Amino acid sequence: MYIEAVPNRNSPPCILLRESYRDEGKVKKRTLANLTNWPPHLVEGFRALLLGESPTVNLEEAFDIERSLPHGHVEAVLGTAKKLGLERLIAARGGRERDLVMAMIVARVVEPRSKFAVAQGLNAETTISSLGAMLGVCDADEDDLYSAMDWLRRRQERIEKALAARHLRRGSLVLYDVTSTYFEGACCPLARHGHSRDGKGDKLQIVFGLLCNSDGCPVEMEVFDGDTGDPSTLATQIEKVRERFRLERVVFVGDRGMLTEKRLNDDVRGVEGLDWITALRAPQIRALVKQGALQLSLFDTMDIGTVTSPDYPGERLIVCRNPLLAQERARKREELLAATEKELGKIAAAVRRKRRPLRGKAEIALRAGKVINSRKVGKHFLLEIEDDRFACSLDAHRIAQEAALDGIYVIRTSVPVSAMSNEQVVGAYKSLSAVERAFRSFKTVDLKVRPIYHHLSDRVRSHVFLCMLAYYVEWHMRRLPAPLLFDDHDLAAAQALRESIVAPARVSPAAARKARTKKNG
Repeated sequence: MYIEAVPNRNSPPCILLRESYRDEGKVKKRTLANLTNWPPHLVEGFRALLLGESPTVNLEEAFDIERSLPHGHVEAVLGTAKKLGLERLIAARGGRERDLVMAMIVARVVEPRSKFAVAQGLNAETTISSLGAMLGVCDADEDDLYSAMDWLRRRQERIEKALAARHLRRGSLVLYDVTSTYFEGACCPLARHGHSRDGKGDKLQIVFGLLCNSDGCPVEMEVFDGDTGDPSTLATQIEKVRERFRLERVVFVGDRGMLTEKRLNDDVRGVEGLDWITALRAPQIRALVKQGALQLSLFDTMDIGTVTSPDYPGERLIVCRNPLLAQERARKREELLAATEKELGKIAAAVRRKRRPLRGKAEIALRAGKVINSRKVGKHFLLEIEDDRFACSLDAHRIAQEAALDGIYVIRTSVPVSAMSNEQVVGAYKSLSAVERAFRSFKTVDLKVRPIYHHLSDRVRSHVFLCMLAYYVEWHMRRLPAPLLFDDHDLAAAQALRESIVAPARVSPAAARKARTKKNG
């Protein structure tokens, strides 16, 4: 940069702050600011500063700061979104609706708030950052944001198809899981009473499913009625992957509550090019032990192996045992049994007391039922209930049977061994934790999808989809600067340190060094 005096005929010269640049081999210059109205001594001081000399005047007198807005965090999020090409995914051409959608996505990452609060944050008079000015939406109000949400909802299918084309390939692993979140109000057709994962059983809720690639990058989001069961959402996702995304071969990975036997029979088996990975439930594992297909002595020398059973023809059963998981389950069971036994002891004392003793078989059974059902360990207790007597004891045989299977899980898959090894199958099932991590980001401190106040079904769907796009940006923001942060950026080295896929994960030497030295170099 330099200062240039431009002659102006009979008028005083024009003092300009200019910058030189090269364009197609030619040196050109552009004007950055007009300094004509500055006092001469300030212009000379500024000229000296640009030349690297010590200014002889106080340059602070040359500037009047009218307003200063936070900008860095907005630049980081918006810059990442643009680098990812998110604007082009939303709409190929620019427009007000696209700018408003980008503003809502960035605002959701920076500071999740209601649409009304977002509109206030964009407004020129009440703005809290440079976001509105950067996107040119300082005049937007909440009605404009609602209109942009409706516009985004109509484009959701096309955007998801573009994301799938970018992040899914033929033969890809597809991770899928479902969660729910509570709803404020009673006017939305999607809001129903159902199994609440938020501990808000008294509130209406919605259910939504998230589909990711094998790395946990979000690709598609679907919203369902609040009383929809997890397995019944699977058919819709399979249809999308096969028909909309045009993936001829795909491996669906879902937990044991998602890929049930009925769902496998009704929606999965017989679909050409569709394989799956899931796990057995505890009763199914006990059945394998009872029929002799699973010998517990298998784990005397190894922590992973394969078994076969006529109950699962044409399937691979990969049996794993994690000793740390076994210790944790044993500890938790002991704590639950001790706490339940203590509460049952209070009931026994109430029956034995002389003053106003607890009487009646039905009343005693009701009190005992509340205790054992609260911690889900009633199967481990033997109860004796009479009108004036109550006794309880632990079922040692039942406890020993369960303890023998501590830390054991069985992965079930239709993928042939020629396509994926046992270790790869187990690793694929474990990668479902990436979807759980996404749900934690959605529902807690990061994106705060809940509570939901929208009344129109499409507005609810658009709101959840906005959160997914915000998570898409956040997911990349966590990975791109990982070498500069305390995240583990050398996952290959970390994986090489693991004794087996069943063993606990290890951190790479680079991550351990960052944690030890508190430096990223």
